[in-house]
Amino acid sequence: MTPSRWQTLKRRGARWLPTTLRGRFVIIMLAGVLVAQVASYAIWTSQVRSSQLRQLDELSTNMAFSIASTMQYFRSLPYEYRHIVLDQLRNMGGTRFFVSINERRLTIEDIGSGPEKQVVVDNVRNILTEQLNIDDVVVEFSRPETLRVLNNEVLLKDLPPRWGQHSLLMEPLSPPILVVQLELAPDTWLYVATLLGVPDIFTGYRWLSEERVLVGLLVLLSVIALSLLGIRSATRPLARLSRAALQLGDDLDMPPLKESGPKEVAATAVAFNRMQQRIREQIEERERLFSAISHDLKTPLTRLRLRAEMLDDEVQRQRFCAALDELDGLVKGALASVKGLDLHEVPEPLDLETLIDDIAGELRLQGGRVTVQGKAAPLTVKPMAFKRCLANLLENAVFYGQHVDVSLVDQAGVVTIKIRDHGPGIPDDQLSRVFSPFVRLEPSRSRHTGGSGLGLGIARHIARAHGGDIQLANHPQGGLCVTLTIPHHETITDL
Repeated sequence: MTPSRWQTLKRRGARWLPTTLRGRFVIIMLAGVLVAQVASYAIWTSQVRSSQLRQLDELSTNMAFSIASTMQYFRSLPYEYRHIVLDQLRNMGGTRFFVSINERRLTIEDIGSGPEKQVVVDNVRNILTEQLNIDDVVVEFSRPETLRVLNNEVLLKDLPPRWGQHSLLMEPLSPPILVVQLELAPDTWLYVATLLGVPDIFTGYRWLSEERVLVGLLVLLSVIALSLLGIRSATRPLARLSRAALQLGDDLDMPPLKESGPKEVAATAVAFNRMQQRIREQIEERERLFSAISHDLKTPLTRLRLRAEMLDDEVQRQRFCAALDELDGLVKGALASVKGLDLHEVPEPLDLETLIDDIAGELRLQGGRVTVQGKAAPLTVKPMAFKRCLANLLENAVFYGQHVDVSLVDQAGVVTIKIRDHGPGIPDDQLSRVFSPFVRLEPSRSRHTGGSGLGLGIARHIARAHGGDIQLANHPQGGLCVTLTIPHHETITDL
């Protein structure tokens, strides 16, 4: 099998597997039990079949010697006494064999096949041939209802009960009858019919009997019940770990996990608690770092601005102040982005139409035009962060396009907000680059005309923290189209 075909089979098989760890454990347990049952049944079947063949071999051997003794007895009788002895045996009843002497070999509807029949036929034929020194020994099996026993083709069921039915019929069972015929002399055939005492010799071995199916179902149900209980107990700590990982983004100060359970689970809980502590320390360290930077930069910037105001050269003073303003804006933008991404808010339902109308009202005061279409159900978000996300997108759209069209679509559990401006758009090869920090495509590179280049990056970070995303595309009729998607009831990670 080629590697590609093997991979294809693995992928197809994986689609049928349960998605949960508990389900896969149950499948493994069931597969193991089924394989064990099939193997044990196969071994047991082989042993039972071998035992049955040994039993038939022993029974048929004893039966063959008895038939040989009976035939030797009849061969020793004078011809005129044979019928007298037969009449006496029939009148006595209850004999082991039904014996008759016929003028010809009777036609028997031979039945049965397989190793069971072959063992009986071979034993009887070989022993009779050896004991009686006769080569022409016919050994067959017949059904009781079709067995013919006398010269005139009389059926067994038509005979008087004492003649042979008591010895050859085993009602309500209907076991096959062993018939042996051999030629004693010309036009004289000795006919012997008997039962082996094994009623189901030709019924075959039913591997899937009702009893075995019932036992197999009981075993499977027991395994499923015990597996579900055991696996549920074993996977419960993993479920707690999964919930804790989802909640970690919302609350870094949540209580640590219990470091108990199996060795592997306890070690995972220890590692998770250590990770939570390190993340909390790193965030606190980052906040302290940026607070220190903000504090330490304010003093030299103020000092430089005072000295710049004392310059006599007007041109140099303006250039120096512009450079300080740009540096101050850069520092404030970086600090604002960090603080904006670390807003610790409680998610709450927010009316998007009202929020967009409020932002649009502020932008109209700056000369922008914003039109809103569509409706959406209240969205559960962190209000301050989400307002900043929409404000950044709308401010960029108004700055570059003046006229902005906003459409709301609430469908299939996802709210889609499309913001289209009527500006120059963005080159296709720059659509993903504009999300990087401090990247601006405005040619003047002025902070007064193009911002700090952090707005789109902050907006996308906030959107992804709410389980959504932002996509950019140039509109066919000109301008840039920003698509913001946010799902309902999504787990919100820490911003």
